[in-house]
Amino acid sequence: MTVESTAARKPRRSAGSKAGTTGTKRTTRTTKKAQGTDPELVQLLTPEGERVENAEYDGYVADITADELRGLYRDMVLTRRFDAEATSLQRQGELGLWASLLGQEAAQIGSGRATREDDYVFPTYREHGVAWCRGVDPTNLLGMFRGVNNGGWDPNGNNFHLYTIVIGSQALHATGYAMGVAKDGADSAVIAYFGDGASSQGDVSEAFNFAAVYNAPVVFFCQNNQWAISESNEKQTRVPLYQRAQGFGFPGVRVDGNDVLASLAVTRWALERARRGEGPALIEAYTYRMGAHTTSDDPSRYRHDDERAAWEAKDPILRLRRHLEAANHADEGFFGELEAESEALGKRVREVVRAMPDPDRFAIFENVYADGHALVDEERAQFAAYQASFADAEGV
Repeated sequence: MTVESTAARKPRRSAGSKAGTTGTKRTTRTTKKAQGTDPELVQLLTPEGERVENAEYDGYVADITADELRGLYRDMVLTRRFDAEATSLQRQGELGLWASLLGQEAAQIGSGRATREDDYVFPTYREHGVAWCRGVDPTNLLGMFRGVNNGGWDPNGNNFHLYTIVIGSQALHATGYAMGVAKDGADSAVIAYFGDGASSQGDVSEAFNFAAVYNAPVVFFCQNNQWAISESNEKQTRVPLYQRAQGFGFPGVRVDGNDVLASLAVTRWALERARRGEGPALIEAYTYRMGAHTTSDDPSRYRHDDERAAWEAKDPILRLRRHLEAANHADEGFFGELEAESEALGKRVREVVRAMPDPDRFAIFENVYADGHALVDEERAQFAAYQASFADAEGV
C-alpha cells in the first residue's frame, strides 16, 4: 500500500491573478515583522492561523480550495508521523542514523507541492516531505539509513534525485542539470534544497555563479533552520542568507518557512520565472529545527529550551489547523480519520523496515571494475576469510 497525498498539483499561475477567497477574513500586509527580533519575511498565515494578504504573492495561491488546504495539512501530518516513526526505529536499533525534519514540514510540503511533474528535484538528506510530494514511498527513504542499499528509488521515476550526504554538492548538480534543461529547450525547472550550514560551502557559491552566468532555470531553496549542527546563524553569515543572491545577480526572497501557504506561493513564483527563462532565484525559508541535527546529536549541549519553546508557538501544523477550523474547512471527523491514517502509516513503516533483507556482503566487490581486477579478487578473498572466521568462533 502506498499512501498518496490529496493535495493536487496546480498548473501555472500569473502573479497578476485575482485573489480568491477561502472563506476567512483577511488583513493586508506586504511583509511580516515577527515578534521580538524576528526578521521581515513573506507570510500569508500568521502563527494564529489568520490569513493575511500579500499583493505580490497572493496571486500564486488565489485559487487554492478548501480541499487543497486539507491536503496540505494531511501532507504535513503524515510526513511528521513518518519522521517520528523513523526516529523511534533508530532508537530501537533498526536504523543506523536518522535526520529528522521536525518543524520544517511547511517549508518542504509548500515548496514540494509547487513543483510540476516534469520539474527535477535535488535534495539533501532531510527532504522527507519533498519526497512525499514527489510520490516517493516513504519506506524507500529508510534503506540507506538501515544500511541495506545506497538509495532505494529510481531518481528518474519521480524526478527526485537520491539523497546527497556531501554538504552542498547537490547545488552544483542541480545547476548543471538545469543548464542541460535550458539547452534542450524543455519547459521545466529544477529546484535544489540545502540548509543554512551548506550556504557556507564553496560548492553553493559556485552553483550560484554558474546559474547566474548561464541563466539556468534553477531555484535554490535554503531551509534556514537556525543551526548548522551546533553553529548558529550568527556564526555563519553577516547578512541574511537571501541577500546573498544579489551579489550573483539574481533575486532572493525570505519566506516564513513555518507557513505552508507562503512557502507554496513563493516557490511557485520562483519556479514559474525559471520556466519562463528568467533565470535562478534564491528562497530562504526561515524555519527551525525542532529536534536534533541527526539522532547522533544532542542539541541541549548548544541551545536553550526556551528557544525551542518560542518556535513551538509557531508550529506549522498547528498554524494550518487553526486556519482550517476558523474557516470551517475541516471538522473533527476529518482530523479523526487523519489520525487513524497516521497510525496506519506508522505501522506500515515499522513492518517494512523490519522485513528489509540484509544486502549481499560481497556485492561491493562486483561494482568496482567492469571486467574484474586481480587486486579486487585478492581483497574479496581476504574478506571471505574474515567472514568465515566468525563461523569458526561460533563453533568453538
